[in-house]
Amino acid sequence: MYKWFLAARYLRTKLIAWLGVASVMLCSAMVLVVLSVMGGFLDTVRERARGLHSEIILEGGTLQGFPFYDEFGELLKVELPDMVERTTPAIYSYGIFREPRTTWTKPTRVVGVRLDEYVKVNSFRAGLHYERYFPGTTSLGLQGLSVVGTDPATGRFKLPESLARANARWRAAEKDQEAVAAFDADPFLPAPVDRLVSMEVGERVFAADMGEPRFSGPDLPGVIVGCDLLNERRPDGNFNRYLARGAPVALTLMPLTPMGNPFGEPPIKMVLRYVDDSRTGIFEIDSLQTYVDFDILQDRLAMSPQPAVDGGMTSARTNQLLVGLKKGVDINIARDQISEAWERFTMSKVPTVSRVDATNLRLAKAYTWEDLQRSFIAAVEKEKVLVTFLFGLISMVAIVLVGCIFYMIVEKKTRDIGILKSIGASSQGVAGLFILYATVVGLVGSVLGVLLGSEVVWHINEIQDLLASMSPQLRVWSPEIYSFDKIPNAVKTVDAIGVGVVAIVASMIGSLIPARIAARVWPVAALRYE
Repeated sequence: MYKWFLAARYLRTKLIAWLGVASVMLCSAMVLVVLSVMGGFLDTVRERARGLHSEIILEGGTLQGFPFYDEFGELLKVELPDMVERTTPAIYSYGIFREPRTTWTKPTRVVGVRLDEYVKVNSFRAGLHYERYFPGTTSLGLQGLSVVGTDPATGRFKLPESLARANARWRAAEKDQEAVAAFDADPFLPAPVDRLVSMEVGERVFAADMGEPRFSGPDLPGVIVGCDLLNERRPDGNFNRYLARGAPVALTLMPLTPMGNPFGEPPIKMVLRYVDDSRTGIFEIDSLQTYVDFDILQDRLAMSPQPAVDGGMTSARTNQLLVGLKKGVDINIARDQISEAWERFTMSKVPTVSRVDATNLRLAKAYTWEDLQRSFIAAVEKEKVLVTFLFGLISMVAIVLVGCIFYMIVEKKTRDIGILKSIGASSQGVAGLFILYATVVGLVGSVLGVLLGSEVVWHINEIQDLLASMSPQLRVWSPEIYSFDKIPNAVKTVDAIGVGVVAIVASMIGSLIPARIAARVWPVAALRYE
């Protein structure tokens, strides 16, 4: 009992002990911040990578793609009904994106998808801007430019009927009333006919007139554009959208034959309507990709059935077949079974298809979404381990500091040690006293450190904004470098508990040498000159 009494008393009366508490607190907070930020970075990488794909991806491995994808998708639903929920193909190509009015030109990665199927195998729908305010209106099919008219009764702007109904559905279902108020305050910010800002400063033009709301212009295929490819990012992480929804844009593409060779014809130009922008949160994706209708892109890239030189028709091709699994299915087991099914399917097709189709079939392989992103995820995991190790190594200074502080306390408390031993305290009891004292110091320091570290992590974006407001050079997190819009700011309970336990153990280790010295003190020698 005397151990707890003396440990608590020393902590209250000895100011030097609070230096040990402070060192444990700061080291605990530092390690927790590093663990939380790097762990959040890793979790965000995994979450965003998962959101870009389905659970299983049959990847062709080349730009020319592979055939018989729809047939194999239907076969999977029959052979693996307990695993496979749905399938959808996707085409990947590269081209030039251009906004004709301003001659805004950038390279782009073009993705062809069947939008209604694509949004069911991943989280793509959640990142669409206009789809939130006008649910069900984002389409990659043929459509005209939506023109806002005026309400004769009120003189206010009025949306076309289909958009007005969609917006009403959003208002009825939206629980965030601040979002509704923001929409009402500036309806053209998220509206389908967004601000059109010309190159002259301050001049604004709206795709609206005094007539009836309507859809005008020729019907053109829709295109979804990565938010960073077209829009201007503001310091708060949101965007200035200068292009009206439905405005014409252009893509320039190069078709490939099944053997991967261009036809020798001029590049193909596609005129499209900008219908929405996608925000995945990964800068490399949002600043590069555009999404168009699968069937339209397949036809323009000559990946649809084409007349063959020797008669007949070539097979339609795709670059990927995305496979959505049912809940609870192990993705690794599903990948292996889908791979086996693909091998059987390939072997049944090879004798009856052309040499080129047979080659493209053999090149296709099944991957999980983790397999496709493994190199990137593994690099982030190693970075997390390395940074945590380095900061943990730096934090070992707390052990040394606790050891020095307790050595000084033992030197100052030689008389107290002698008295304790003279009245019957054992050497083990005296050593246990100082170890217990260090445990209390570590406990208090770790609790304060976890609280401090958690507060820093929870407000780390505000801290960065404050530093950046003082000087732009102090902004340490750039979305263009680190891929994500904000610094991860979540603290995991397991990390907080782990840091606290390690801090307590480190304090106990730091006290071992002083405790041993205290245990070896002879009562007679300690009290000789008292």
